[in-house]
Amino acid sequence: MKRRSFLESALLGSSAALARAPLAQAALPKMKITRIRYHLPPNPNPNFNQSTNIVTVETDQGITGIGEGGTKDTIEQCAAMLIGEDPSRIDHLWQLMYRGYFYPAGREKLHALGALDMALWDLKGKALGVPVYELLGGLARDHIECYSTGFPSKGALKETARACIEAGFRAYRTAVADPGGNAPFVPRLMIQKTYQQCLEIREGVGQDGDWAIDYHTRLDLADAVRLSKLIEDLEPYFAEDLLRSENTAAYRTLRPQVKAPIAVGEQFGDRWDINELVENQLIDYARVTIPNVGGITEFMKIAALCETHYVGLIPHFTGPASEAALVHACAVFSGPVLMEMTGAGPRQTPHLPQSYDFRNGKLWPNTRPGLGVEFDPRAAKLIAEITERARPIPLFHRPDGSLTNW
Repeated sequence: MKRRSFLESALLGSSAALARAPLAQAALPKMKITRIRYHLPPNPNPNFNQSTNIVTVETDQGITGIGEGGTKDTIEQCAAMLIGEDPSRIDHLWQLMYRGYFYPAGREKLHALGALDMALWDLKGKALGVPVYELLGGLARDHIECYSTGFPSKGALKETARACIEAGFRAYRTAVADPGGNAPFVPRLMIQKTYQQCLEIREGVGQDGDWAIDYHTRLDLADAVRLSKLIEDLEPYFAEDLLRSENTAAYRTLRPQVKAPIAVGEQFGDRWDINELVENQLIDYARVTIPNVGGITEFMKIAALCETHYVGLIPHFTGPASEAALVHACAVFSGPVLMEMTGAGPRQTPHLPQSYDFRNGKLWPNTRPGLGVEFDPRAAKLIAEITERARPIPLFHRPDGSLTNW
């Protein structure tokens, strides 16, 4: 047999074999959302934008997704729009909840939307038997470095900072000094006190460690510039929330006067809150987080925006289930990432016997399906149950079925 004829026969034989072989594919069951429950955990966070309340999205196929965040009234409104829907159409459902009452969702409602979005991603990962990061493109890093907020005191500030780095954290975080009690906040005095503390911290973390500082939006523009210049030579990893968040255009004035890397976004919602800061490279790190921005769906769109403009991610810690979601979202991002951890590591949460995997100052992706979070409803209080569909305002569809506004 001639070589050409042999190769043609081999290729035809291979094609026929492939045609006969069953296609390997993940079987995503046809599902409908039947019930959504909302639970109050032990010791809930009273701040709505750091809500640790748990939402569960149930389906007619017995698969349940777990999310975290929102308030009872905002969850009830968003959840009622999901009853009877296919939970696998996550972006479609995000648009439905965001546009469903015509006016764009504010930051309070976005938190609830984000909790439900988290649950939908968890549900889809479980249905396919894969961790969520596989649905987002697969791992871009082996683990995620962390910094510690409120690392347990070891007495002297220098020793506390040193212990934080020795525990495996990338950085120790401090804040603008607190006058204590009911004493007035005098910026000049607090700036000097903060600078002295930063000197101790820099010495404590050593040459190989890092430190960061949160201004907590306590300073006006001139004072924020003054403190930034004082700490410049101490090389902070980032300076966070230098100004109040209402007027982002102020960073056009601030940015040329500050050499420390700037991290902003903890108080923000969706991409329209932060896009101008990113696009104009007025910040170095986005502090936006889950569920505040509207969940994993919106976080990934912001991450793409950040990557386009060489801005890193340093998301704010909200709750344990949300931290688990952030691991999946940040693990697939190829740019710089640093994640916040409170204290020296996880605290025991009876309602969440399993959430994120943390050791040696780092967060580690795992292979558990979905978000890898386990919820025990016996340790929480059921405060809402939604089974009836409610969508009072109709939405228009384009010819291809995609949503547009009413």
